[in-house]
Amino acid sequence: MNAPQDALVRGEGITRAFHRRGGLFSRGTPMLALRGVDIAVKRGEAVGVVGESGCGKSTLGRVMLRLLPPTDGRVLFEGEDLATLPAARLRALRRRMQLVFQDPYGSLDPRRTVGAQIADGMVIHGLATGAEAAERVPALLRQVGLDPDHAKRLPHEFSGGQRQRIAVARALSTQPDFIVADEPVSALDVSIQAQVVNLLADLRAELGLALMFISHDLHVVRHLCDRVVVMYLGRVMEEGSAAEIFRAPAHPYTRALLAATPSLRHRGAAAAPLAGEVPSIARPPSGCVFRTRCAFAQPRCAEAVPTLESLPGAGARRIACHRAAELP
Repeated sequence: MNAPQDALVRGEGITRAFHRRGGLFSRGTPMLALRGVDIAVKRGEAVGVVGESGCGKSTLGRVMLRLLPPTDGRVLFEGEDLATLPAARLRALRRRMQLVFQDPYGSLDPRRTVGAQIADGMVIHGLATGAEAAERVPALLRQVGLDPDHAKRLPHEFSGGQRQRIAVARALSTQPDFIVADEPVSALDVSIQAQVVNLLADLRAELGLALMFISHDLHVVRHLCDRVVVMYLGRVMEEGSAAEIFRAPAHPYTRALLAATPSLRHRGAAAAPLAGEVPSIARPPSGCVFRTRCAFAQPRCAEAVPTLESLPGAGARRIACHRAAELP
């Protein structure tokens, strides 16, 4: 695996299968949502995970947090395999790993004040007593740009952008080192999106957070992230620095994604618009999973799965494409 050696969190060969419902004595047909994914996030780094809906982004985020166990492969936190840790050690590490959901309202209890919900994590993980946690809530609200008096309100009294700030404050309450933000701005107005993204950028710089930012909004990813992982149907198609990928995309899928956004379209690389839908994970194409929508596909693309390899002259990027060195 070609990944940062000083990574705080590392996924190696992650595969995650779900099972279609079978008969009374059968688990049904396994469907692979993730297929041998390698990913690493360093301290203070923001890694963007992009791709169309159904490509496995959210599943990967949950596996990295051990909210879902991998079917194969492993997740390492500071070199420790999360699957082999005693329950007490895993519980201690959970304080340092947090998730910010796409829907802030759905992740908040409508019947409890936001202050009480922000305080929960500190109490659960033994960082403070109930009274001490309540005293720390105002500082957390100020840290995310909210009035400390908002602690007394219920979630329905806030706008969508404010609720997402509350969700970020709740994630920060346990003093995490690693945060997975799963489409955290997709449900917000464009003007509010910018505020939340800037907040995440400021907090990452201030606190040295490792951030895994899951999104289908390439503009946001370019603004926030240091590196980008492009996924399609459970596999990594391309990985590299954000500057490299947005300047000169190499994989046909990456090119097509950028071509679909006029302001990000790369003039120097041939690209064809994406046609059709992402295939079902229950019936993935043979060989390269992108070949059925790829304008550059050849017969060999149906015969073997391309490995994720460094491309000569492409810096630290890795591309999974049989024709990577031949494309115009």
